[in-house]
Amino acid sequence: MRRPPNHASTRDGRADRSGRQPEAPEAPEAPPVDPQAVDAALTDCAVYDKGERKGGTLPLTQAIDRAHEADDGFVWIGLHDPEPAAVEALGRQFSLHPLVVEDAIVAHQRPKLERHGELLFLVMKTAEYVDAEERVEIGELMLILGPKFVVSIRHGEGVSLHELREQLDHDQARMERGPGAVFHAIVDRVVDEYADVLEGLVTDVDQVEETVFSAERKNPTERIYRLKREVIAFKKAVGPLVNPMTRLVEDETLPVPEGARPYLRDVLDHLTRDADAVNSLDDILSGVLDANLAQISIRQNEDARKISAWAAIAVVPTMIFGLYGMNFEHMPELKWDLGYPAVLVCTLTVCLLLYRRLRRAGWL
Repeated sequence: MRRPPNHASTRDGRADRSGRQPEAPEAPEAPPVDPQAVDAALTDCAVYDKGERKGGTLPLTQAIDRAHEADDGFVWIGLHDPEPAAVEALGRQFSLHPLVVEDAIVAHQRPKLERHGELLFLVMKTAEYVDAEERVEIGELMLILGPKFVVSIRHGEGVSLHELREQLDHDQARMERGPGAVFHAIVDRVVDEYADVLEGLVTDVDQVEETVFSAERKNPTERIYRLKREVIAFKKAVGPLVNPMTRLVEDETLPVPEGARPYLRDVLDHLTRDADAVNSLDDILSGVLDANLAQISIRQNEDARKISAWAAIAVVPTMIFGLYGMNFEHMPELKWDLGYPAVLVCTLTVCLLLYRRLRRAGWL
């Protein structure tokens, strides 16, 4: 028996037999912003109007409202190691793209630059050199630049922006240029730290190089490997940032604030110089490592020659004394009163001649 036709709406959204359109399902409401989740990760949050900071540290929602109310104002938000809930709340508050929120939550991103409408999303690696441990401390910094706000999200240790914010708070003329000035100042501070890291690495590499080519018989192989590992980690932080910074400077379609490009171009010049210096440092360490391994091989050969030379000298008295120790009745010069001293003198003479010959040959 045939079933009666179904007049209900179908799953593909087509009208039923009565001509009525199916009701669209209600979109789930976004969960409310959790102020505590954001405030727990806030390092600072302030509104700037005409280059002047208004009040102290503000809650996120209040700062955003005051930034929108100001004619020429913006908000600068700083987060450090935020929880996913804090980043998601921030994303809802600023209507950030889901991919930006996802990248901001998951650290260990490669340096990159993305555009989402009027927003710019830049990922950078921060670096700080711990000289006592000869170690490069790598962190991560994400910058979100919008027309009325700039957000800095730090993961891990590395460059702190507290001192930079204090400097900018006292530089009203610079802050009058808007969030683009903050964006440039942060990028410039990170790249400046690269130069400090390079200075520390160069000093330690020079010390290793002097050790390898000194007369002292030291083996700094472990230190060379450790420094090379830190240089490679630093190279991965600096090198990949060149292309995003080049796009930021040269791509006219990106929403870079007016007047910021010349300053960013100067930062790009410094970054390119640092990238070239890191590559050179890596090449120097590779050469030093090869030279050190070659010296170790040469020293091992020298030691083997010396051991062989002394063994050859030791063969002479061993053979002669072993011969006279066999206690035969008829031995050379056995009845001679000067036989014993004569054998000693002869043995010593042969050993000295061998020593002189081996020394001239460079074996001793």
